Amino acid sequence: MALENSTFSARPESLSLPVPEKGEEPAEEAKEEAPPTSVFNVSEELGHVVTTETSTPPRPSTNNNMSFQDKMAAREAQANQPRKKLQGAGQERSKFGWGRSKRKRQRYVEKNGRCNVQHGNMRETYRYLTDIFTTLVDLNWRCSLFVFVMAYAVTWLFFGAIWYLIAYCRGDLDHLEDETWTPCVNNVNGFISAFLFSIETETTIGYGHRVITDQCPVGTMLLLLQAILGSMVNAFMVGCMFVKISQPNKRAETLVFSRNAVISLRDDKLCLMFRVGDLRSSHIVGANMRAKLIKSKQTQEGEFIPLDQTDISVGFETGDDRLFLVSPLVISHEIDSRSPFWDMSQAQLEKEDFEIVVILEGMVEATGMTCQARSSYLAEEVLWGHRFSPMMSLAEGFFDVDYGAFHHTFEVDTPSCSARELALAAARLEAHLYWSISSRLDEEKWEGPNLTEPTRKPTDSESVSGKEGDGGPTFIVGGVTETQDQSVVGEQNGSVTTDQSESEA
Repeated sequence: MALENSTFSARPESLSLPVPEKGEEPAEEAKEEAPPTSVFNVSEELGHVVTTETSTPPRPSTNNNMSFQDKMAAREAQANQPRKKLQGAGQERSKFGWGRSKRKRQRYVEKNGRCNVQHGNMRETYRYLTDIFTTLVDLNWRCSLFVFVMAYAVTWLFFGAIWYLIAYCRGDLDHLEDETWTPCVNNVNGFISAFLFSIETETTIGYGHRVITDQCPVGTMLLLLQAILGSMVNAFMVGCMFVKISQPNKRAETLVFSRNAVISLRDDKLCLMFRVGDLRSSHIVGANMRAKLIKSKQTQEGEFIPLDQTDISVGFETGDDRLFLVSPLVISHEIDSRSPFWDMSQAQLEKEDFEIVVILEGMVEATGMTCQARSSYLAEEVLWGHRFSPMMSLAEGFFDVDYGAFHHTFEVDTPSCSARELALAAARLEAHLYWSISSRLDEEKWEGPNLTEPTRKPTDSESVSGKEGDGGPTFIVGGVTETQDQSVVGEQNGSVTTDQSESEA
């Protein structure tokens, strides 16, 4: 600091002093850029010297005779410098360190249930005409209304033109003022009147002013044909509109799924859970839940399968997939050895790229038509270590459901390891407890009662008898007799010793 105060009058915040490396010649030409070198950064705030690896900033070129290629290269280098900074700042820091840059995955099924698939290069378009009714029902509302209007307008114009042609061919238009002339259709004096008669005939209005006479057999046949074709057009178009209006697609709008799926413990097992609810008071009859994992994979033979579908069990074996959807339910998938998430940990979940498609099917109680609601969850929409907030409370005489907490979750203590590692740890703990308890029981079994008791001193009578019989004192070693030693040795070798009386018997 003293050096700075004495040498520099106006002190900058930092000063960079280049340190030449060994074997490096001094730069003679100022045009060339110096390579990255080690410099000393003297910071006023820190008050000490820090050696860092930095690059010398390019000096402004004072030579106006630079070539065009050099100028373009310099501009490109300056334009690429802020891009590198933005790339480094675009990365997200995860719980386990700096992760890869976030890339939005293309959904296979949208959150509203729409399948994000478009069919192209279809050459056999005639197949749509073989099922014209379904084709018309599947059209959007603009096309459906256009087809509906055009179907009636074309038939009216077509038969109106035929009625006008009959009147023109018979000469009815030339005898309009002749009262003795009997026309095919009374009061038809032009194309407009013929068109109006066609509308009255097909819609069976019959105002009574324009009527067909018995002097025109061709008109009689045309009247019958228009009546039959008009009824067919009415039945077809009204049927299409009725089916389109009564489609249960809008019923699926009131079937809601949670915004996120969660993974947490249930009964000491990792489970993948999501919530589903019905906003209407009319229920879904026979509701059934299914789930699919959409993920690309490669087989052992090297075949790449894009968007491979794997079934996710949500209780098919136990019948839990059949729902009584009166109130919101949490659908649970137990992550076991048959689950595709068996080897997935929290760290691996952040790196995975998959999509979970959930499908709810059932019959609409009001119309009796089958309804299907769909949604999906990406890997970043699966929250590890979370649980859904409760949303049902007991009120006076009924159960109150608060849909404001439908998407709410809260954190819970959840191991970050995979379900396989958790099962292995539980198995090791169970085996350790089993062997520790069994070893203690074995110790208590093999230890005799005399081993734990203190040695008993011989009485005077025993010592006297011992002296008389053996000529010396009798020693009791550990208080174990000969028969006890044999029994212990026999049991340790896996054999069972019995009493002498049992062997004799």
